[in-house]
Amino acid sequence: METRPVLTCFLRSEGEVLLLRRSGAVGSYRGQWGGVAGHVADDAGRDRDPETAARAEIDEETGLADAVTLVRQGDSFQVTDADHGVRWQVHPFLFDCEARTVTTNEETTETAWVHPPEILIRETVPRLWTAWDRVRPRVATVREDRTHGSAWLSLRALEVLRDEAALADAGRSDDLETAERDGDDWDALAALAAEIREARPSMVVVANRVNRAMAAVTAESPMAVEQATTETLNHAVTADRVAAAVAAEKVGDRLATLSRSGTVRAVVDATAPEAVLIAESRPGSEGVGVAETLADSTAVTLTTDAAFGHGLDAWSADTLVVGADRVFPDGRVVNKVGTRSAALSAAAAETDCYAVCATDKIAPRATWDSEEREPQRVYDGDADIAVLNPTFDVTPASAVTVVTERGVLETSDIEKIADAHQDRSEWAERR
Repeated sequence: METRPVLTCFLRSEGEVLLLRRSGAVGSYRGQWGGVAGHVADDAGRDRDPETAARAEIDEETGLADAVTLVRQGDSFQVTDADHGVRWQVHPFLFDCEARTVTTNEETTETAWVHPPEILIRETVPRLWTAWDRVRPRVATVREDRTHGSAWLSLRALEVLRDEAALADAGRSDDLETAERDGDDWDALAALAAEIREARPSMVVVANRVNRAMAAVTAESPMAVEQATTETLNHAVTADRVAAAVAAEKVGDRLATLSRSGTVRAVVDATAPEAVLIAESRPGSEGVGVAETLADSTAVTLTTDAAFGHGLDAWSADTLVVGADRVFPDGRVVNKVGTRSAALSAAAAETDCYAVCATDKIAPRATWDSEEREPQRVYDGDADIAVLNPTFDVTPASAVTVVTERGVLETSDIEKIADAHQDRSEWAERR
């Protein structure tokens, strides 16, 4: 039996993935739903790198090639199709997608953005869920990622819980797939939720959103967990979007920022500032990547962390806009290290400083973890030198204005929201 390498690509946006229904113009699985799919070889039969082929298929089938960013290429697997006399070697891919307007070709009759558990109930091409399983978020995604912001990771946390609840409800167990839970009952899902919410102690939004989902569960069943988590994910996407829209009304034409924040990126996209100043944002230097992504749309200046405070004044920044990994009940803000010095420098330069975030980033208590990085990144010599290399720092409430989906918050507002988060965190004790 011939083995043919093929692709299955999932485009993800706002917690949903794009499915395409195959038309009569394709050679197999007509009328069935799949991801963006195609052969690794080109039309002339020449081999291509799988990622190159994936991007070409995305362009041909959706017109979204310029809107996607590769998240993960999963391990390939085989699907034997006796009816077609072929063994498919499936290469799965996951891309984040910034746009949702799809331009199809003759191979597709309709499209749908859906939460991935829809795959389990739709008529799909063989092993579509297995392909998703190879690239979907895991607890380790939340725990180990050092590139993305906390809002992005909170969505991944909810996706893990949503998918595992759906699998538990379906009673699905497959040798080609890997579960994150230890069983299909309430106790197994509750234990998984507890594990996820502790995966990143410094990122309170992860815990708050998992707690929001679990507190909203109406019955101790996998279906109820899936439904509550899906609703929470939709709420989270909306909250992040609205917070960015509120902040967009307040910023000037010369915007400064640091690190990588999806919410701040949404502010930049909404306002199209004439110029952006970005700190490189060590450790990790994720500001460099942000600068590269913005370079085609605005004038970008990249600077060192040490020069950023000076740059706010010398570069004549109108507004400093940062994200927030955590807001204490008293209004202090925990964010990527460098935020404190930048905010204090902004105050000295009489530059407005906004921390933009959803209210789910407000912490029930004033606790945090600086997440120390490897000391060797700073000093790996032989002298007896202690190294301080934190990932996060704390900015005084007096130096920053907190902007959320509810608008600008005063300390009294923040305290009330913190109390509500604390109440939801006790979902396990109430059951």
